This record gives sequence, C-alpha cells and structure tokens, in this order.
Amino acid sequence: MKTLITSIVLLLAVTANAQLKPVKEGVYKWNELQINKSEKGEPRKLLEGVSPHFEYLEIYATTQLPGAKPSKSTANKAIETCIIVKEGLMKVTIEGKSDTMGAGGVVLVMPQEAHTIENVGNTNLTYYVMRYKSKKPMVIERGIANGGSMVFNPDSLVFKPSARGGGIAYFDRPTAMCERFEMHITQLDKQGPSHNPHTHIESEIMLVIAGNTEMTINGNVYGGTAGDMFFVNSQLMHGIRNAGEIPCKYFAFKWK
Repeated sequence: MKTLITSIVLLLAVTANAQLKPVKEGVYKWNELQINKSEKGEPRKLLEGVSPHFEYLEIYATTQLPGAKPSKSTANKAIETCIIVKEGLMKVTIEGKSDTMGAGGVVLVMPQEAHTIENVGNTNLTYYVMRYKSKKPMVIERGIANGGSMVFNPDSLVFKPSARGGGIAYFDRPTAMCERFEMHITQLDKQGPSHNPHTHIESEIMLVIAGNTEMTINGNVYGGTAGDMFFVNSQLMHGIRNAGEIPCKYFAFKWK
C-alpha cells in the first residue's frame, strides 16, 4: 500500500509539471498584475511555468501590511528561493538567524532551510519571490560550499561608477540548483543602450527599479517602468536601454 501511495504522489507531481507551459519572454507589467487583497496583504502572481534550465519557475510579489504576522516558516524540500525587497523594511529569519534590510535587499534561501519573513517597518513591505527547481539534479553540497543561504543588504554593497552610469554587484556563484547564478544592479544615467544586443546560454531577468526602459527581445520592443519585469529565455537576442531623460536603474539576474 505504501508503494502504491508513493507511486500515485509521484504521478501527480509529474502530471502537474507536464501541464506547466514554457515561460514566455517579454514584459510583465506591475500595474497589470491581478491583486488578491486580504487583511494580511496583497499577493500578485507574475509568472509560473518551465524554462530552458528550470523544470519549475514561479515569480510572485507579496505586500505585507504594517503589523502583519510573519509569514509561516517554510522549508522547501527541492525548491530554491530568491527574494528581492521592493519597498519597506523586512526581517528575514533563516534557520534561526535573522537579518533586517530595506529596498534593494536580496536573500538566497537554499532548499531544505526554514525561513520566515516579517514586516518590521511602519509602512507596507513589498517583495518579489522567485522559486525554482533545476532540470539537473539538485546539489546541496555545491550550494553549501559556495556560501549556502545568504543575505545581501544594499547598505553594505558598493556602487561602482562607469562611463554609462554604474552598478552594484550582488553575487556570482553556483547554488544548490544552479551551476551559475549572477545578480547585479545597473544604472544608466543618460538615454541609450546598456550594451550592444547579444545572446548567452543563461536565461535572464531585468527588474526595473526606477526610470523608463526599453527592452528588445528577439526583434520585439517592450517598455518597462518601476516594478515591471523583463524575462529573456536562453539564447534569445536581447538588449536594454534607458528610454527616458532621467537615470534608470534595474536588477539584472541570470542563471544556468
């Protein structure tokens, strides 16, 4: 009987993943996301599906109101998580260790490690959550060897100027789910491209923090402002530019 139950559970999991569609490249507009308001907050779903490197990928945003109870402690058996603070003051606790950070804070949570999130400020706390499972085997030892779960507080990171504006490096490392996962912020002070259109094996996301941007993906042009997210699948020609008269700023993160 136990073997039969296990087989049914595995079959249901495979069926659920088989029903997921590939994540579509393009722009996901913050103001067009459906909001499911409750007394606790305002969740928003951005995307869910499969991608060239992930058999499961989900990105959503959550707003916790001031005074809301902390999120339920969660330890995902085979899912890795990346969290980005959009606004407010977040307290994140991973396996009993807590850190507090504001907008621009980033958290990497390894599979099998319990974590909880709490709004400890006087305003709304809004954050993005990226959950993903690799098509390749999970390697917990690789994740631990390269830092394990990590918290990146923007107050402790260095802005490095460049000819076009500047940027902040967050990390470039292997994780339990990724052979490489890299994240940084780019700032473009004037109108024009960040770089020439290009391709790479990694899938990539640009999450706009400020200003007006235009992203060209596979010949299609998309506009994006603060809160909007561009998704670029592996090997697609793409390039981003500042489309406004004031500086623009965005997170860029890619993985394989």
